[in-house]
Amino acid sequence: MITASAAWTDNSRFVGIAGSRHSIVMDGGSTEKTANSPMELVLIGLCGCTATDVASILHKKREPFTGLEVRAEADQAPQPPKIYTAIRLVYRVRGNVSKKAMEDAVRLSKEKYCSVSAMLEKTAKITFAIEYD
Repeated sequence: MITASAAWTDNSRFVGIAGSRHSIVMDGGSTEKTANSPMELVLIGLCGCTATDVASILHKKREPFTGLEVRAEADQAPQPPKIYTAIRLVYRVRGNVSKKAMEDAVRLSKEKYCSVSAMLEKTAKITFAIEYD
């Protein structure tokens, strides 16, 4: 079982902690933000989840990548709850990676491995692009 909690500190700021005992500051305020909002953390989680999958797959395929970055842009519903309705992922890979290997890794992450993506796809259309450096 995975556990998590959030404890109020001040204003709209909370400290979140998971069962792994790692913590993170969140700020749900709409004016002067001092930390990522919970919705931003969802996108960061998506980027981290799929990046981990892609890196693992590229390692297994012995593809010589020297860098990998995943960027997300998302649209939200105009009214509460302001769920994500569309998410665009941009994968930027550096190194001598074959296009087929990279496309296969991204596809496998999206269709099979990334739990965050699987959850978000229930409400958001997720698309992607790949950039090669």
